[in-house]
Amino acid sequence: MTAYAPLTHLETHEVTNVPPPFAGRNLYLTDPALMDAARTHGGNWLDEPLSALGAAAGSEEVLQWGEDANRYLPELRSFDRFGRRIDEVKFHPAYHRLMALAMNHRIHSLAWRESRVGKHVLHAASLALFTEAEAGVMCPVSMTYASVPALRKEPAIAAFWEPKIVEGVYDAPLRPPAEKRGVTIGMAMTEKQGGSDVRANTTRAFPLGPGGPGGDYRLVGHKWFCSAPMSDAFLTLAYTSGGLSCFLVPRIKPDGGRNAFYILRLKDKLGNKSKASSEIEYHDTFAQMLGEEGRGVATIIEMVHHTRLDTMAGALGIMRRSLAEAVHHVSHRRAFQKTLIDQPLMRAVIAELAIDYEAAAALTMRVARAFDGESEQEKSFARLAVALGKFWITKRTPHFVYECLECLGGGGYVEEGPLARYYREAPLNAIWEGSGNVIALDILRTFQKDPAALAAYFAEVDSVRGANKALDNAAAELRSSLADKTCSDSNGRRIAERLALVLQAALLARYAPPFIADAYCASRLGSEWSANFGAAIANGDVDAIVSRQSGPLEIE
Repeated sequence: MTAYAPLTHLETHEVTNVPPPFAGRNLYLTDPALMDAARTHGGNWLDEPLSALGAAAGSEEVLQWGEDANRYLPELRSFDRFGRRIDEVKFHPAYHRLMALAMNHRIHSLAWRESRVGKHVLHAASLALFTEAEAGVMCPVSMTYASVPALRKEPAIAAFWEPKIVEGVYDAPLRPPAEKRGVTIGMAMTEKQGGSDVRANTTRAFPLGPGGPGGDYRLVGHKWFCSAPMSDAFLTLAYTSGGLSCFLVPRIKPDGGRNAFYILRLKDKLGNKSKASSEIEYHDTFAQMLGEEGRGVATIIEMVHHTRLDTMAGALGIMRRSLAEAVHHVSHRRAFQKTLIDQPLMRAVIAELAIDYEAAAALTMRVARAFDGESEQEKSFARLAVALGKFWITKRTPHFVYECLECLGGGGYVEEGPLARYYREAPLNAIWEGSGNVIALDILRTFQKDPAALAAYFAEVDSVRGANKALDNAAAELRSSLADKTCSDSNGRRIAERLALVLQAALLARYAPPFIADAYCASRLGSEWSANFGAAIANGDVDAIVSRQSGPLEIE
């Protein structure tokens, strides 16, 4: 009998040809597209806070928090051990650490604390950076940020809550807000029978006294989606005798007792696992009216307007983390005697992913800049452009993430890495605050009812007339198609897509390196565009585009 020497552990499991760990990088300083766009529209003063956040969010510790918060899911506790109803959600410590980090960096409040131009750019860029570490916690952070304009509809109510938002830090336990160091604000609008059609809601509000703006009410009804149910208060909609109205619902009543805010169950979602989403019921629930009676949609739309900006920023963060992971992998992995990044087909894929991300960053930061609203033209531009960005960037994200995932092969399809998580996360921003058809119709209604919005759009596009022939032709065709009055609901998606593509191309032509802008205009505005990443970039400067994706940058 032949004797064989036993193999050692190293002989059977030597690990080679795999990339080093991704963590331990500054997510801002390694992102030239975001850095350029943030500086352009917000100013160089953004470098310091964004670099600090980029270093924290890209650390090994924080990236692990993101993994843990999505692995150990929130749990509903309806009762305490003695049978008293408490309706609380228990989170893994990683979730609380992430929330504290986000609020310490003032993502929820810096736009309301700052007076400098670019404050909303700083907010949007910060939200995108943090999303690269973990997306779920950005929902309560976003809603808290976006609640301020709606709260201001009722100055007496805002006087109590706004300082707790603007000056506040994360203070998780449920107790009277006057005793807390900071608060978070959620939203509960959707009902089973209506969805985006909030006028189909059935929740009722009954006055406790004279009623009216700022008055006390009791609510009776059900909400099918309530995000972040452990927030300290919620904006919600209910019908009074005067019509659909907006209300603020606190978890703790002014007398210090728990409000009748019943969490029926937590949603078992495709993604966004770290954050609890719930169904709730109001049983004579205390609330205060915000804004005019019967004008609830007009009041809460102030919040929706700002959360739509955050759907763009959140999608941008998902795109960037996915692209960064893909570039990191293909830069270290070898196949067929070459590093993957040196294979022509892979370079084409990475280049085309990169120009899509560049365009998304340019549009998101430009829209955020318009939220500063120093002129009526900027306000009009913001109304239309935020809907365009919400429609196009969020709809592009799932396919974008899939292509990045495929760059990793089988390693991208396992739950141990982040791309499976971000692939499940990718569709959410397209659904939240109005899905595709709702946003497309909003776009049509905006420029049909507000000619100033369309004029502001074309002023932006026309500012680079002559810079690129493909862009000039696309803008002329778009203007002609909108002028012939044939914009029907049935082609709303096509119109929204063309408006978004032309605007992104114009922004790149004005602000981005020429090799980025030229490649985008050639591949996205001409007849050669393909939904297949890597198929339409052949005539672009692939080497320049790809090289922009590697290496840390220095703040000048």
